[in-house]
Amino acid sequence: MTDTATLYIVPTPIGNLDDISARAIRVLSEVSWIAAEDTRHSARLLQHFSIGTKTLSLHEHNEDKRTAMLCERLKGGESVALISDAGTPLISDPGFVLVRKCREQGIPVSALPGPCAAITALSASGLPTDKFIFEGFLPVKVHARESVLSALIDRTFTTVYYEAPRRILDTVTDIQRVLGDRQIVVAKELSKTFETYVSGSAQDVINYLNADSAHQKGEFVVMIGPAKVSDQAIPSEAMSLLSALCEHMPLKKAAAVVAGHYDLKKNALYQAGLDAKS
Repeated sequence: MTDTATLYIVPTPIGNLDDISARAIRVLSEVSWIAAEDTRHSARLLQHFSIGTKTLSLHEHNEDKRTAMLCERLKGGESVALISDAGTPLISDPGFVLVRKCREQGIPVSALPGPCAAITALSASGLPTDKFIFEGFLPVKVHARESVLSALIDRTFTTVYYEAPRRILDTVTDIQRVLGDRQIVVAKELSKTFETYVSGSAQDVINYLNADSAHQKGEFVVMIGPAKVSDQAIPSEAMSLLSALCEHMPLKKAAAVVAGHYDLKKNALYQAGLDAKS
């Protein structure tokens, strides 16, 4: 019986084709099949790198059916690479059902590192990155979106969303209505010619989006900064100790020490320390 082959999770460029890795090209060239979110879209990438591997579609509407078939092929010795339209598969893209089933059936799964819009945008945003949460796309309906945003009112770490061009203005308007002057950063066209980061209040971003219809085009990453922590909610002696410790160790570690000593929240102390420095 043929040995079970491997399912490879292969990130692809989010814009600039030079961002694909040599390993990704090698894997895509050597596997028996490439499962692509949209084979027509991926054909351009594969043609650019002269990759002639057979492709089949795997998207949200056929993932269950495709998973059964691909697992049989993998167990029969045919290796498979999973790709999405751009970036890392499974991150707000199909693939979870397939990976879970492979794990359940003992089929090897190997994930290659590579491009991811959420991480790329966050790393250049200027917002705190010691702790953050990625929540995919916000709900389409206004009331559901406002409900989700309301959960951020007291959140003391950065939150990252993806957003479509047709909804970006409505989303930022809702952020302003629910969260007020909270600092946000919106990134678009990452790694492309017109890559743009807009940072400031929600109103600043709204002004940018309304300034030119072209500003509302492209794929967006929306990052919402943490709620400001009032120093008054933290005992003055805790702030004094935090300040003293920061002379001898990083803020993150100092916040953890003070939090343990005074039974306070580490994230609140960390944010208070950041605010004190600014």
